[in-house]
Amino acid sequence: MSHDILRHHHFSLSHGLAMSSSDQPASPHPTAVTAERPMSDAALARRLPLLPPHLREQAAAMGQQAMQPVGIIESCYPDKFGIPRQPGLARHATAILHLLPPFDDPDCVRDIEGFSHLWIHFLFHASPTRWTPLIRPPRLGGNARTGVFASRSTHRPNRLGQSVVELAGVETAANTTPDGEQSGKRNGVRLLLRGHDLLDGTPVMDIKPYLPWVDAVPEARAGYAPAPPPRHAVAFSAQAEQTLATRADSATLRALIEEVLAQDPRPAYHAARPADGKRQYGVRLVDVDVRFTARTQPDGSLTMEVAAIVAV
Repeated sequence: MSHDILRHHHFSLSHGLAMSSSDQPASPHPTAVTAERPMSDAALARRLPLLPPHLREQAAAMGQQAMQPVGIIESCYPDKFGIPRQPGLARHATAILHLLPPFDDPDCVRDIEGFSHLWIHFLFHASPTRWTPLIRPPRLGGNARTGVFASRSTHRPNRLGQSVVELAGVETAANTTPDGEQSGKRNGVRLLLRGHDLLDGTPVMDIKPYLPWVDAVPEARAGYAPAPPPRHAVAFSAQAEQTLATRADSATLRALIEEVLAQDPRPAYHAARPADGKRQYGVRLVDVDVRFTARTQPDGSLTMEVAAIVAV
């Protein structure tokens, strides 16, 4: 059922979801996060002379902290390339957050339907564990460097990320057997998400409700990213249009393709120069490979041209 949800880009909210063994991820705990080996008190004193003495023992012990994922993401983004760099930029991007034992107890999500959006805290599991103090954010053209903590880069200490996503629905295991008899409480929870930026297989470390009255700060400064990125025109070839016409999810797949390509997913150093439409790129979305080119128009605007949509 979950694959059908992603394939057709809509959610069927079934309150009698049966969680079979095939629905569960292959590994109940796909990853664990443990901090680096702690420094001694003497080493901390040398490295952190401004740290108050009463905090040194606590800081030395923090290296032993560990986290266990509470869930795993089933996403319309099979690959990293093409994922919007921020959540909310592709409204038709859907995902299923499968809660893992022991966090798959329906009581864990009691009253969560009252919130339209959630904070998802997750692990950039496909990013390298190595990090550097300076990174090159795409918003600066991929050349200028800025501090890792002044960026939202995936290449960061602990590889932790957070995104605000729309909660489209909640599915929990039924308390009855298929023949209608009472079977007692059964665990199994799936959260249906929309407008996300999460790679397939992403480990989720925590979930919290989004509270607009405290989480939204309209007067906040946004540094070198003061405004949303520009959205570019997207055009479809006759071949791509023909492929879309044969699919049951034609409208939603088209919308997802438009939203993703409008962000110009090409590497920053490619996007920084005029495009002649000759170089072809490919981005995986749901179950297709979208092959596209970029072309700079006479007026300086950019058009992303979908050449073909190929099933994979």
